[in-house]
Amino acid sequence: MSFIYHNTCPICGSSNIHKVLTAKDYTVSLESFDIFHCGHCSGRFTQNVPNNQEIGRYYQSAEYISHSETRKGLINRLYHSVRKITLRSKQNWVKAGTGLKQGNLLDIGCGTGAFLHYMKLAGWEITGLEPDDNARHNAKTLYGIEPLPSSELFRLPAQKYDAITMWHVLEHVHGLNEYLQQIRVLLKPEGTLLIAVPNYTSPDAEHYGAYWAAYDVPRHLYHFSPSSMEQLLKQHKIRIVKKHPMVFDGFYVSLLSEKYKTGRSRLIPGFLHGLASYRRGLKDVDRCSSVVYECKAD
Repeated sequence: MSFIYHNTCPICGSSNIHKVLTAKDYTVSLESFDIFHCGHCSGRFTQNVPNNQEIGRYYQSAEYISHSETRKGLINRLYHSVRKITLRSKQNWVKAGTGLKQGNLLDIGCGTGAFLHYMKLAGWEITGLEPDDNARHNAKTLYGIEPLPSSELFRLPAQKYDAITMWHVLEHVHGLNEYLQQIRVLLKPEGTLLIAVPNYTSPDAEHYGAYWAAYDVPRHLYHFSPSSMEQLLKQHKIRIVKKHPMVFDGFYVSLLSEKYKTGRSRLIPGFLHGLASYRRGLKDVDRCSSVVYECKAD
């Protein structure tokens, strides 16, 4: 298997990097991966990750909810119970960001297509990209949606989309800079880009450390702080106009992290740490467990 080792930060290119922790893949392989920190942009990244052709096997698990729609276990059932609320929030962010009730939407990394289906019902023209064969199959079975393979990103027509969304996807993309360059090409001049990523500066990340579920190695190639996101997007002439908290993520991530740390589903401690993260995120979006960056191209 071929692994990727970075001598410089893949986010900003600085050589001012050092190891900060080692995290374990609790979902598939039980392998451990080092996470490095960049002293220049404050971004983090996973070292020795499988290349784009070989990382697919690390997604082959019924526990990987965005591909399988599994309801197995209490944590996944809780995820599904709040999904209607999160889908509505995402739709509202798209409508507010674009100023449109209907338009043309591209969802990159659409998984099983729940968000695309929700937007289609609201009258939007939809296009989805998804690298995983099983997830694309599930999207067709569940919602009648046929996402395109992710490689089609570079074959889509320029300036077509009023909104482009990436819900917990950017941290998975091997060609980080190439993706962002192409997104600018595809977005209409007044279009809106919405990117949601985990935030390693959140209270739940600080509490759980290497057990923080949103490190999700090796699937998460990068681990962003608000500052590193701003620097990355600025490099591509993409401007952050607003930030939104993903308020429920702290609960889900804390419950998973508690399980990783203790080996048991300890609901009360996980809920309490999720609640603390939720409260902090409401006061300061830059401390939320996951942050949505609403952006425009300059």
